[in-house]
Amino acid sequence: MIDLHTHSIFSDGVLIPSELVRRAEVLGINAIGITDHADASNLDFIIPRIVAVAERLNRVNHIKTVPGIELTHVPPSQIGPLAEQARSLGAKIVVVHGETIAEPVVPGTNRAALSADIDILAHPGLISEEEVAIAAEKGIFLEISARKGHSLTNGHVAKLARKQGAELILNSDAHEPSDLITEQQAREIVLGAGLSQDDFERMQKNAESFL
Repeated sequence: MIDLHTHSIFSDGVLIPSELVRRAEVLGINAIGITDHADASNLDFIIPRIVAVAERLNRVNHIKTVPGIELTHVPPSQIGPLAEQARSLGAKIVVVHGETIAEPVVPGTNRAALSADIDILAHPGLISEEEVAIAAEKGIFLEISARKGHSLTNGHVAKLARKQGAELILNSDAHEPSDLITEQQAREIVLGAGLSQDDFERMQKNAESFL
């Protein structure tokens, strides 16, 4: 089981990175991405610290820690430049906080994210079929989310991804220990989105590409 979208105290999570990683390991997670929320105000503060702690943890842990970032509620015109900056600072996963129906994300965020150098468009809400086609063309993963609120549109995302050939990835978007999910829970979320066990296995292979 691989989970590439989680949060620590460097944004709105409740755990320091070391405990977040340990909690995930106990649940049987083999690799975890720490992708704290960022905009222009804190990007250069968060990423070097996550990179540094990931390097230390990976020397001694069996679970792999992957440093990343989630660009969140960023004005669409700033997503591209901030994604480039995130890469230069060492982020191995660049996630953009998509147009979830659970929050007032600026319209146009999904489209701007898909035009940028990113890896995952998280909880993209009622994403359009045209945007899903762009994701498929560019090889950007669309997220099936385990997080309440964000997960309400999983079925919509799954249906269009299947139609357009876009690749999916499953993440917890964990902010606290109870948000982390086991492999069995992950499989159930995938089935609940109208997908199959084979789709779950494919999502895990997609996640492995970051390792």
